[in-house]
Amino acid sequence: MTKDFDLYERELWAGRASAYERGFARLTRHMVGPLLDAAGVADGTRFLDVGTGPGFVSRGAAERGAVVSAMDADPGMADTARRNVPGLDVHVAALPTVPFPDGTFDAVAGNFVINHVGAPDVAIGALRRVLRPGGRLALTCWLMPGSGALGVVREAIEEAGVPWPDDVPEAPFMMYGEPVAFRRLVVAAGVDEVAVEEVTWEHVVDPEDWWETGALSRVGSNGYVVGRQDAKTVARIKEAYDGIVSGYAVADGRVSLPAHALLASGVR
Repeated sequence: MTKDFDLYERELWAGRASAYERGFARLTRHMVGPLLDAAGVADGTRFLDVGTGPGFVSRGAAERGAVVSAMDADPGMADTARRNVPGLDVHVAALPTVPFPDGTFDAVAGNFVINHVGAPDVAIGALRRVLRPGGRLALTCWLMPGSGALGVVREAIEEAGVPWPDDVPEAPFMMYGEPVAFRRLVVAAGVDEVAVEEVTWEHVVDPEDWWETGALSRVGSNGYVVGRQDAKTVARIKEAYDGIVSGYAVADGRVSLPAHALLASGVR
């Protein structure tokens, strides 16, 4: 299962960097500040941004004066981060591989990356390894099952009666997407003083943009499943989606979709 899921993730995200930057990255960047605060990132902090994606966490850390390194499993994501953060030290590596010596960093953080690995416990242990004693770890994940901004496309797929394909695996992290289980996972990896906070915010977006970047651009598993359907089925899913998001309508034709995340932090 672990090997299959990790291989699936590599195939899923290949070539998706631009679409992710235009869409879901605008949602996840809400957590950049809280994540860096939880990791204690400040002027001079030796910091590792894991799963950097478009580099928004790295840019925020650099603006605080940190000495930043980053890694991402997808070469396209790494290239995007380099573009957004000129001079950024970016490595292409997939968790649980962390290509740095023990104790290299004062702080390590991953913004919505731990839910994309086949063995979350092993990955957290690897992140702990590269922290110095007393260094801080901070990780975000989605509250499971996904709802609101994260879940509207999946809801539309289900409402349209489209079965979830047998060859699209659920993330092994699903069992950890609630506060108690997430804390236990991080503690079991050897991290001390672990705290988990639930964070909720509103993501205001044009519903057509969210459909395009979250479904038609094949970003994430929901987009991958939509992308495999024929035109008639896609239209049926879109009709269900329009009905669902209409319940979140606000001014100017936009919708306000709730987002629900967990932020875990602790000390080596």
